[in-house]
Amino acid sequence: MKTFPFTKPQLEAVAERYPTPFYIYDESAIRLNAQSIKAAFSQVPAFVQHFAVKALPNPAILRILASEGFGADCSSLAELILAERAGIRGEQAMFTSNETPAAEYVAARKLGAIINLDDESHIDFLEEHAGIPEIVSCRYNPGPLKTGNSIIGTPLEAKYGFTHDQLIQGLVRLRDKGARRFAVHTMVASNELRLDYHIETARLLFTLAAEIKEKTGIRLEFVNLGGGIGIPYRPDQQAVDYEQLAAGIRNAYDTIIVPEGLDPLGIHTEWGRVITGPYGWLVARAIHHKNIFRRYIGLDACMADLMRPGLYGAYHHITIAGKEDAPQTEVYDLVGSLCENNDKFAIQRNLPVIERGDFVIIHDAGAHGRAMGFNYNGKLRCGELLLRQDGSVVQIRRPETVEDYFATLVDIG
Repeated sequence: MKTFPFTKPQLEAVAERYPTPFYIYDESAIRLNAQSIKAAFSQVPAFVQHFAVKALPNPAILRILASEGFGADCSSLAELILAERAGIRGEQAMFTSNETPAAEYVAARKLGAIINLDDESHIDFLEEHAGIPEIVSCRYNPGPLKTGNSIIGTPLEAKYGFTHDQLIQGLVRLRDKGARRFAVHTMVASNELRLDYHIETARLLFTLAAEIKEKTGIRLEFVNLGGGIGIPYRPDQQAVDYEQLAAGIRNAYDTIIVPEGLDPLGIHTEWGRVITGPYGWLVARAIHHKNIFRRYIGLDACMADLMRPGLYGAYHHITIAGKEDAPQTEVYDLVGSLCENNDKFAIQRNLPVIERGDFVIIHDAGAHGRAMGFNYNGKLRCGELLLRQDGSVVQIRRPETVEDYFATLVDIG
């Protein structure tokens, strides 16, 4: 059962102050989730979770996670700045990008972030522009050894990472250039709910760590298992059990790392979706009905606010405030006002009767929602709210205005 932390009257009061559409996040739920992860992974050595900033790039959220002991996974200059403003500095931040401009490597060095190189050619590029740091990580593309999924693609077709042989050679080159501490990272799936898949990724990196030590003498300080933990977007799906996942990774660690004499080996992750995804909602209002070959409900939000359904055909559960227990007797397409026919939040969805003015709650939008917004058609991206632990609601990002839209234009007459 999907839940929402407001009754309809409570939501009406929020909307009087902050008109729809808006995103709203639940601070208490995010904190409890973070604490559950830390408790489960206390059984593995030197566990560090770097929140994937791209999932929800808002400093208010980053500060909450930082206070729970989480770091940041950054992939651009702006994300490095966001991490710094949230108080996440030094090795609590990892910088994983690709085709990286020199200025971003310089900024990552200045922040003290752990740089995670994407390609062997970047070794010389980094040395030229920012210098080789003491600690450096390399991103591994396992190619045919792992399958991906429809969101991230298969490793064989991915633009990311070193091949196996490039990785071995790259680590030696980095050592020769002055690096003294080393790590390996991989990211091979997105929104993956299969427990065994993530445990197998850990086994893959543990085995690689042993091989690196045997062939090069380099002992890794940590492996980063990447992100990719999925969330149950559909009500009939089951969430990943953190305790079972940590236990499976610990078992693989004891089987591979301990006998090789590589204990302790730190274990890092860079989860985003599972950290905030279930604890954010896009709230919109129904403003139009249209009955032609199908029945449409037009919302005051559009694909510019949440593009996952249009981009991936992704499912987001939808409820109507005050009608959570009403019979789902109607079949609608829920759509926005963008001049694109894929501007649809739901297609042929069974829902209660929807009337003009009803609040439409789009669930599991707390990651890769507002962050993926855009301005096509001159659409203005909506704001973000935070439900604080004391029950108050505060704005953590205002909606865009027409003035914002025109602010970057240069009038040449």
